[in-house]
Amino acid sequence: MNVLLTGSSGWLGRFLAPMLRGAGHQVTGLDVVPGADTNIVGTIADRIIVDRVFADYGIEAVIHAGALHKPDIARYAAQAFVDVNITGTLNLLEAAVVAGHDRFIFTSTTSLMIRADVRAGKEGGAREAFWLDEDFGPLRPRNIYGVTKMAAEHLCRLYHDLHGISAMVLRTGRFFPEEDDTHRTLSGPNMKANEFLNRRLTVEDAARAHLAALECAPRLGHETFVLSAPTPFARDEGTALIEDAPAVIARYFPDAAELYACQGWQLPAYIDRVYDASKAQQMLGTPMQTGFGEVLEAIRDKKPLPFHHDATYVSPKESQ
Repeated sequence: MNVLLTGSSGWLGRFLAPMLRGAGHQVTGLDVVPGADTNIVGTIADRIIVDRVFADYGIEAVIHAGALHKPDIARYAAQAFVDVNITGTLNLLEAAVVAGHDRFIFTSTTSLMIRADVRAGKEGGAREAFWLDEDFGPLRPRNIYGVTKMAAEHLCRLYHDLHGISAMVLRTGRFFPEEDDTHRTLSGPNMKANEFLNRRLTVEDAARAHLAALECAPRLGHETFVLSAPTPFARDEGTALIEDAPAVIARYFPDAAELYACQGWQLPAYIDRVYDASKAQQMLGTPMQTGFGEVLEAIRDKKPLPFHHDATYVSPKESQ
């Protein structure tokens, strides 16, 4: 199958493109900057470019991973988010419908699920951790990034309803390699390791889930999935996770504190949200291969950490 991959020069694209080829697909990459897997340099906000790509390359399916992201808020006007994240998604959906496609995979974000009260945590007086699965709501995205991704999700649902195209929405947790753009209390590796308890997955697992969604889309129709590493926690531990997260973590990982001490790391004092990816694991048949247990195993065995951290990483579109 000839798959159009938007965002092919980005972090997810560089892992997803080889995986798609390994599964027997042909990959046509579209991005605003050149890259090893990018055939066309251009923006999805330009309908003429999108139509030309479909016509010239015989596109048969779309994985739409290209977008402006949360760190881009400091660099781009709100209108740019509307142009790329909403209009660009609409352009791709319309072209896919005209081409008679039966599958469209949209990379969304768990960020759109984080309302102000979800972010509050212990400092804001929350008495239990929020359990974030596909039924969580109401959704009130806190910035232009979340608002535009939510609008794009609705476009996917609408075009499924109107035209029958199988549109899969994948709300991915964190998998970026760079430092967090707002928090500097912990080292980057320490922070990423902590996030495997509740809100992070590896980029490899994210790519595998996209490939699985591509294969399952005609059977499933329209579905939304949260993607994150498997959580060890249960819903009824929400209060304990706010009051004393290390004690809860110790129930599942008795040597976590000792292993962390050897690294000079800190466990989270509290956890105010937990992403539940069980629906994706059940329906897509792709259990995430890396969780907090694998992080501890690497520390225990003195092996490289099973996730990417690169404090110098810069998005390709910003490094041109």
